[in-house]
Amino acid sequence: MPYNARMSEAKEKCGVFGVYGKGLDAARLTYFGLYALQHRGQESSGIAVSNNARLSAHKGMGLVAQVFDEAAMEKLKGYAAIGHNRYSTAGGSLAQHTQPVMVANDSLALAHNGNLPSTKALEEFLARRGQAAAGLSDSALVAEAIALHMKDGLAIEEAIEKTFPFMTGAFSILILTPKKMIALRDSHGIRPLSLARLNGGYVVSSETCAFHPIGADFERDIAAGEMLVIDDSGIKSHQLAKGKEQLDAFEFVYFARHDSHLLGQSVYEVRRRFGARLAKEAGIEADIVVPVPETGIPVAVGYAAASGTPYEAALAKNRYIHRTFIAPEQHLREQGVKMKLTPIPEVIRGKRVAITDDSIVRGTTSKQIVAMFFEAGAKEVHFLVSSPPVKFPDFYGIDTPDQKRLFAASHSVAEIEKFLGATSLHYLSLEGMIESIGVPRERLCLSCFTGEYPIDLLERASEVKYDV
Repeated sequence: MPYNARMSEAKEKCGVFGVYGKGLDAARLTYFGLYALQHRGQESSGIAVSNNARLSAHKGMGLVAQVFDEAAMEKLKGYAAIGHNRYSTAGGSLAQHTQPVMVANDSLALAHNGNLPSTKALEEFLARRGQAAAGLSDSALVAEAIALHMKDGLAIEEAIEKTFPFMTGAFSILILTPKKMIALRDSHGIRPLSLARLNGGYVVSSETCAFHPIGADFERDIAAGEMLVIDDSGIKSHQLAKGKEQLDAFEFVYFARHDSHLLGQSVYEVRRRFGARLAKEAGIEADIVVPVPETGIPVAVGYAAASGTPYEAALAKNRYIHRTFIAPEQHLREQGVKMKLTPIPEVIRGKRVAITDDSIVRGTTSKQIVAMFFEAGAKEVHFLVSSPPVKFPDFYGIDTPDQKRLFAASHSVAEIEKFLGATSLHYLSLEGMIESIGVPRERLCLSCFTGEYPIDLLERASEVKYDV
């Protein structure tokens, strides 16, 4: 099994990026877009490109910089491209599941951020058409269903519209054909997707942080249930389903980069407000506040400003430990989080320390961090979490385990505090998190915290009517 430094935490679930525009080196721009979205997936990367006549692709296991070199980029010529960074949600960690998915004799490419926990409708549709579905990821099932509808003579837009009812779950999808790029979002908008303009062309990205590095200007978020079709004639919007946006709150808590904007809110400012609210709710006395990088940094900044506690960057991060396919030897496996984070004893020794982190999933990483601070000489260690307890599994594209492995599902805050070995443990309240995000509760998916799921998976699957 490949080693991952955050194996005990929630994992990002993919990033998608696309470019369409005459005169643009689409694949090269997509490469830099994927580079900016590397935080959303470190398992595999891929780019598909169109030269107006055919599609070509290059993809592989590893980080963006590991998969692509100049020789690979030279082969990806065209003015339209889509790219994908992956962390497996369906199908497992296998090279065969790298994206973009290529189907229909490589005339259609698809890149997907999210997860379809129920693929029953898609599988039954393919079976009715005599096509095997075994071994296909949820993304591949969608691509094959669209291809089948196109084989019936439907245009790509019509084929997607016919397939849309079969797609049960969360999806922000980019599709590329020789002449068109299409962006598609589920009717609840659980995963982010935004549109920008660049030199007369268009750019679509999972996060707005990928626009600035290539000089693209943010236009708007793609609406829940919306399909955008981009071709030589420009851009057209089709509303495939009545949308009720409920963006996953975990995007603000952990997934998104600080410099992204979601629902019109600065992710950095939201996290800073998390910290200010934590200072008010926790009411502890500490000598310093120290963030767990990277998401804990603006939280600690907000906490320090609100409480008057000095901010100290006393936990150094090895920024070059991402996903490696070299399995560590036994001693290194036992080191766990110490391979990635190192406390600075000179700053910590004899101090009452408040630590800010984004969440506790299984608790093992947090326990190691608390122990490291005491080993570095901390007098007290107060653990502050910028989200409520994660009590329920996610079905929409976050790698949270089944409920029995979620520590907060079966343990009280006092029990978790004891397990961590912390002087005290404080979670941000649900109300505090929502108020800090700054949008109405009904615009957020809070399923990991409340167990309320926007998409009723069984009900939706049973409603699908098959017109084959």
